[in-house]
Amino acid sequence: MAALDPETEAALMAAALAARENAYAPYSNFAVGAAVLDTEGRIHAGCNVENAAYPQGQCAEATAIGAMVLAGGREIAAVCVAGPDEVPCTPCGGCRQRINEFAEAGTPVIVCGPSGVIARYVIEALLPGAFGPKNLA
Repeated sequence: MAALDPETEAALMAAALAARENAYAPYSNFAVGAAVLDTEGRIHAGCNVENAAYPQGQCAEATAIGAMVLAGGREIAAVCVAGPDEVPCTPCGGCRQRINEFAEAGTPVIVCGPSGVIARYVIEALLPGAFGPKNLA
């Protein structure tokens, strides 16, 4: 796993935790924030946005990736997901695939809670044998 320098990791975690504060989660009351570091060094944040028609909600990771793409980013250098407590809130299966679309196998995925980092992964460990852009080359 490519280690992030402490300042960058702290900024990524702060962005994810701040995004979590703006989550729209009236149905589950499970607010999540995410932050994506692109290869240009920019941080893009997002929160989960629920919908009364449950399948129409959007995960925090998807929102952050959309913000990155909107800003012109095309490569993820690291991801941080902030859940509501100290139980690891790892990306769901769909978001693992979304991250994989823009990341290398060793891209760090940091999971944090209000007290700080809970776990560290790489996307390949969260989505082994992933199908991605390289399969279509």
